Amino acid sequence: MEKLRRLWRGRTMTFGVPLLIYLVGGSFGLREFAQIRYDVHKRHGKVDPALKEKLKQNPVTLESEYEKLEKSNLDNWENIRGPSLWEDSRTVQKQRREALRLKTE
Repeated sequence: MEKLRRLWRGRTMTFGVPLLIYLVGGSFGLREFAQIRYDVHKRHGKVDPALKEKLKQNPVTLESEYEKLEKSNLDNWENIRGPSLWEDSRTVQKQRREALRLKTE
């Protein structure tokens, strides 16, 4: 009886067994929730036919996007700093506009 009581109060029973129960139970629980997710996606994953037609009318290809990038001028750009968290964005924008106006004059 004393050995059983000592075993029950040991570190294995107080920490190890509950950890194993949480791990095994959690894996089963996650599997069930993931299965629900996939079942819902299978039922409601259908695309609206009107949206499908709209996508067919406006085909965007990788080549067309690449041509747009080639037409844009990527060599002349300016690094613009955004306002810090403690700065007022309107004040910073006003200062930049003023600096740009003075720079172009």
